[in-house]
Amino acid sequence: MKKMIAVAFTVCGMLTVSIVAQTTEPGQGSKTPPFKYVWGKAYYILPETTSDESGYFSMCEGLNGRIYVGTAKYCVNSYLVEFDPVSEKQRIAIDTHKVCGATGTGYAAQAKIHTRNYVGTSGRIYVGSKQGYRRGTNDTASYPGGYVMVYDPVKDEAKCLGMPYPELGVIDVSADEARKLLYVTTCETQNWMIAKIDDLKYRKIGPMLFGYATTLIDGKGRGHAITREFNLATYDPEKDEVKVQTIKSPDGKSLFLEGSAGIPNWIIAPDGRTAYLLRLGEATLFSLDLQAEGESVTAKPLGTMVAGENPDSRGALTMGPDGLVYAIVKINNKTGFGTGSLHVLSRFDPKSSRIEELGVIAVKNKDFFDFEKAKAAGKSWIHGYHTLPDGTLTPLHCHMAMVAAKDGTLYVTILYPFTLLRIDAYRTEGLNVTK
Repeated sequence: MKKMIAVAFTVCGMLTVSIVAQTTEPGQGSKTPPFKYVWGKAYYILPETTSDESGYFSMCEGLNGRIYVGTAKYCVNSYLVEFDPVSEKQRIAIDTHKVCGATGTGYAAQAKIHTRNYVGTSGRIYVGSKQGYRRGTNDTASYPGGYVMVYDPVKDEAKCLGMPYPELGVIDVSADEARKLLYVTTCETQNWMIAKIDDLKYRKIGPMLFGYATTLIDGKGRGHAITREFNLATYDPEKDEVKVQTIKSPDGKSLFLEGSAGIPNWIIAPDGRTAYLLRLGEATLFSLDLQAEGESVTAKPLGTMVAGENPDSRGALTMGPDGLVYAIVKINNKTGFGTGSLHVLSRFDPKSSRIEELGVIAVKNKDFFDFEKAKAAGKSWIHGYHTLPDGTLTPLHCHMAMVAAKDGTLYVTILYPFTLLRIDAYRTEGLNVTK
């Protein structure tokens, strides 16, 4: 068994540690990779719920310990799938068309659940639907608009909560159940909207938002979102007003990055005021004080989560029960050990300001999907993995969502085929699942 070698270096004034060797694990051959693996068990998400083996940022852990994943079935429908970590069984929790009474096909279909699933204090799970893509020149259908939906795991009941904005999909839903408020972001035009849960009368409340913007609700009950100019918009429900603060780096510069590179992914800490932010096209982790006063708020750089070329992090940012911030970043594989890309898991410790690269995520049960059989059958959309020189199966193109469960288990979604990967290495107790 080989020893792990920790190489420490400083990024943005913070200590970063990379683990560059590995112990013996399943899947290794005679060759030794120059990095450690983080092993996960893969589960093929119900194939009848997708068309192109894909889903997006939509994943959460319910209060019952089960995992809920949104899927995309272009031109047809979308679904919320429930995964039970104990039985390892899956089932459909939401059939969007059935719940909302939708009948559209092609571009008119409710083809994606793309929202980051929001779990209310009641345990109810809030999601939204949006359009997919046109398939061919004959698809001239108009998209009617997306719906907000809620699923109650206790009652096993889903409800439609209306269409916030005709002809626009829903890219984010957050619920302040204490104040009976729903926050919604639309797409492809990013309107920031609000409604009372009791009457579902949606209205715009503030400036236009950045692409794929999400709402964080702080400890004071205020909603926060990133504007189109990459500033901080804060809605105070007591005053029914929005305040915008400029987001600046410590040297006074704007954090604005144009286009998809700047897409923000952020989470809020248990203190109800600290937000951690990671953008799609870079690997720098920032913290923001959502309760800061004044005309601007400082985005403090905490360091580089994963060092490498062409960083790409999707919805893979989460906080574990240990208080650590976990992230996955895809980088170009420049190690000489295989080609393509590597999806690296890292974590940040707020107490020590230390970043640790934990390793490349890898699949320990390579037989979870029969790639050769699918290829022989002419199946498309199965190109999302590659095999490294030691025989290890690892993601190639796209990771999407990541959540940390209450027991410390990490769950990651991967495209092509659409996969749920369960990482047990950081679990602190038995699987946390209730009936």
